[in-house]
Amino acid sequence: MPELLKNRRGLVIGIANNRSIAYGIAKSMRNEGAELAITYQHEQLARRVIPLAKELDAEIVEQADVENPASLDHLFGKISEVWGKFDFLVHAVAFSDRNELAGRFMDTSRENFQNSLTISCYSLIELVRRSHVLMPDGGTILTVTFQGSNRVTPFYNVMGVAKAALESSIRYLANDLGHEGIRVNAISPGPMKTLAGAAIAGARRTYRHTESNAPLGANATLEAIGGTAVFLASDYGACTTGEIITVDGGFHILGMPQSFNL
Repeated sequence: MPELLKNRRGLVIGIANNRSIAYGIAKSMRNEGAELAITYQHEQLARRVIPLAKELDAEIVEQADVENPASLDHLFGKISEVWGKFDFLVHAVAFSDRNELAGRFMDTSRENFQNSLTISCYSLIELVRRSHVLMPDGGTILTVTFQGSNRVTPFYNVMGVAKAALESSIRYLANDLGHEGIRVNAISPGPMKTLAGAAIAGARRTYRHTESNAPLGANATLEAIGGTAVFLASDYGACTTGEIITVDGGFHILGMPQSFNL
């Protein structure tokens, strides 16, 4: 079997369980020979994440809270100590108060707006600022977005604005870091049956709707998303940066539901 990421090391942030998009990416990368560092957000998640990290043969397993700069300093200090340098970062972090994802967007509170943008977007910038100095040979930055960034999606509200900010940040970061040989891209899956997705009201209906209307007749799988991440982090993605790669069965190309669903 080919090992597209052999001799490459990377940090994956955002695994919550074995249905997480971050886990799907990490598993595919490990299968292609990558060495991994895995984080968990807090102690309550440790009992889920640490066994998965062991399954993935992760050399580094640390707690990391993107809202706590000291926590991130500790994490990157550990990576520097153990590895010295690394090759890719996977950022799969997003959060908003689920109570504010229903109803009208205009009713979003100032506190939740700021919190959603900080965790879902600014966290990437903080991670990139720490990562690029440990990527002297170039590297890859990957994050995860959703089409609610550019199309109104029920029950997504402020998360759509946060993802729009994230996608804009990708383009600016790609420009900042291109001369260092660091590529910055995002993967945009359709609705997924993840822990984060389950927190959104109407998630099951959205999942069924996209599956029944997508040209391929299916939503994205963790394997498909992971394979896309492998491509972007490998030499085959050497000339791809600043892009949003959509992995949603083709749903994003539609202007209205399929005729057989009307």
